[in-house]
Formats: sequence, structure tokens, C-alpha cells
Amino acid sequence: MFYNEKFIVKFSDIFRQLLKSGTSIGANISEANGALTEADFSAKVSIAYKEMREVRYWLLLMKNSGLIDVDSYDKLDSQVEELCKIAFTILKNNRQNKNQRIHPKTLTIDN
Repeated sequence: MFYNEKFIVKFSDIFRQLLKSGTSIGANISEANGALTEADFSAKVSIAYKEMREVRYWLLLMKNSGLIDVDSYDKLDSQVEELCKIAFTILKNNRQNKNQRIHPKTLTIDN
């Protein structure tokens, strides 16, 4: 499909937002992998999850605007949805593990 300059200018904000949110996912996951604390790890994965949700929004907007066809949308949305599930599971497991830990002050040593 050929897009003229007027079309590109009209929809450039959508493309820019998709690019920003899409690249932010990788950046935040990379930062999470280098996190020094569990809180920092969770915060970065949480931001990445929110960016994934935003990508889904921009993809839907692109589909509804006719910028991508339904088949392309379905494939991309399915992939992003799978990433959302993975990120959510990571967050859920991290929270459960945090709640199950024994804090050093609660340990006792019987002699």
C-alpha cells in the first residue's frame, strides 16, 4: 500500500507512540535483569507490563484506522498478549515469593 505524505503526517503520532512503548518494553526488561533489589526488579517489570498493554492499545487503534489489516493485528496482538501473560506471571510469582520469605528477625535458634 502506498501512503502519501499527508497520510504519514496524519498518523505519525500513532507510529511514534507505538515505537516508544514498544522499545520501552525491552529497555525496562533489560533494567529489571540488572536490578540490585527485588523492589527495583518488580518496578521495572511492572513498567514493561504497562508498556505492553499500551502497545496493544496502539495496535488496536492502527487496526481500527486501517493502518494494518486484521490478520496482521491478530498475529501481533496475540504475541503481545502472550508477553503480557509472562510479565504478569513474573510479577505475581515475585509477590508471592516475597510474602513467603522468612525474615531474619523471626528466626530462632534452639540450643
